Amino acid sequence: MDERATKKVVIDAGHGGSDPGTVANGITEKDYTLKISKYIEKRLNDLGIENSMTRTTDETLGPSVRPKRAQSFYGNGKDVIVLSNHINAGGGDGAEVIYSLRNNDRLAKTITNEIARTGQNVRKYFQRRLPSNPSKDYYYLLRDTPDNESLIVEYGFADSSGDDVNLIKNNWEELAEAVVRALAIYIGVPYDGPTGSNYYTVKSGDTLWKIANANNTTVDAIKSANNLTSNSLTVGQLLMIPTKTSGSNENTYTVKSGDSLWKIANQFNMTVAELKRLNNLATDSLQVGQILKIKEGTVSNPSNTGNTYTVVSGDSLYKIANRFGVSVSDLMLANNLSNSNLSIGQKLVIPSKSANNVYTVVSGDSLYKIAQKFNTSVQAIQNLNNLSSTSLSIGQKLLIPNS
Repeated sequence: MDERATKKVVIDAGHGGSDPGTVANGITEKDYTLKISKYIEKRLNDLGIENSMTRTTDETLGPSVRPKRAQSFYGNGKDVIVLSNHINAGGGDGAEVIYSLRNNDRLAKTITNEIARTGQNVRKYFQRRLPSNPSKDYYYLLRDTPDNESLIVEYGFADSSGDDVNLIKNNWEELAEAVVRALAIYIGVPYDGPTGSNYYTVKSGDTLWKIANANNTTVDAIKSANNLTSNSLTVGQLLMIPTKTSGSNENTYTVKSGDSLWKIANQFNMTVAELKRLNNLATDSLQVGQILKIKEGTVSNPSNTGNTYTVVSGDSLYKIANRFGVSVSDLMLANNLSNSNLSIGQKLVIPSKSANNVYTVVSGDSLYKIAQKFNTSVQAIQNLNNLSSTSLSIGQKLLIPNS
């Protein structure tokens, strides 16, 4: 029997209590690591993988307590995986996985591969040594949990100038699900995706043509959904199976790598709330190949029309703002831009000139209070600012719709 099948998982929500971790762009690390950890716990329970959590509330766990807590559930055996969830800081962009010096890279590599399938870029998976003693791990949780298979997953940078902020806020469940998939693959447990997903595990004798035929789709659709560059398959490989749709159906959309609800809603002149309601979505999590209903009568915004603009060679924020009669600051605010860098093909929301009032959140504010103050609605403010929740942070800037 494969020894991996007996493995147990300790899920560690990084930071907590008096230690908030990274705080930037409306992201508090301790809150997101707890949400991610609880999600992974639930999904591992669904898959029948034994697991425990180091903390289930906003609890402070110091360096001397956390490793002991982690080993209090299943001991210090090699059959125990200690998975510590974190949000990075330092201005980078992308996910990272750090694994212990005593372990090989198989699990770290599997996690990075599955995270990459969500559309999140992966910087690297690596080991880090303690400068004062290179024989020991740099991070205390890896160092002080012998002989467990310990690793740290950094899902992205809270202070990123790229797309990490939106991915963490809007797609954290999809990123967490990627780790669940990786654990199932590594441990050797059959994987069943959450409701709305469709995965297939490759068996001996399978070919892409056989799998496509059995699932009423095409080889090209499977290759596209799984970023495959060849027809080669390996036994045990996990494939996302896209649902076949008629090419004449203009009211559906197939989720691609890198998509988010915000991107899709913006593309079809919808709000995230409308898109979720139309598709009975309880969360913001998406899966590559997932089919979404699009509001009747909507069409994808072509370049340079309506309320979006597609960046072309030679463009700058100043030129685009000038062209549409809005300010650079409003253009940056409407698109959650932290700098003026643009890329060709990037889609920008063009804010309405009648909605250029900006309000800075102060202590005691709520969306309800702000909406009352400006004679508008909470939903209108959420839609204009692409907010998926009612949470606010002091100093946050909001566009206020003209009443």
